[in-house]
Amino acid sequence: MYGDPETVRKILTELGDTWAVVGLSSNQRRAAYGVAEVLQRFGKRIVPVHPKAETVHGEKGYASLADIPFEVDVVDVFVRSDLAGDVADEAATIGAKAVWFQLGVIDGAAYERTQAAGLAMVMDKCPAIEIPRLLLARQRR
Repeated sequence: MYGDPETVRKILTELGDTWAVVGLSSNQRRAAYGVAEVLQRFGKRIVPVHPKAETVHGEKGYASLADIPFEVDVVDVFVRSDLAGDVADEAATIGAKAVWFQLGVIDGAAYERTQAAGLAMVMDKCPAIEIPRLLLARQRR
């Protein structure tokens, strides 16, 4: 419902390769750590966004989206649903092209606001799952 296959494909293949990963820290047990690693493997530049502003997977971290001194294409959100809407709003403010809410992160009002602001949005999906699916579908053609 919150991420039709065409929007998923568009975000992963057309909207750019710089992904700010909100909630990414050096904690290897967290899902964000593994997903960011997969994104890198598939050619995405990841930008860790976490209050600790740690360097993760060789990329300098920032405390907030507003602190990133360069353009971000996609904001990948690994925070609780009750906090995710504010992150989506900030993504629109910084000029991102898309917002991706991870599995279990759901906020229908944020989805509507983000789309109304002209950004592509996917919610309750994981790019680390969707990228391999997309590539397999392309290979079968």
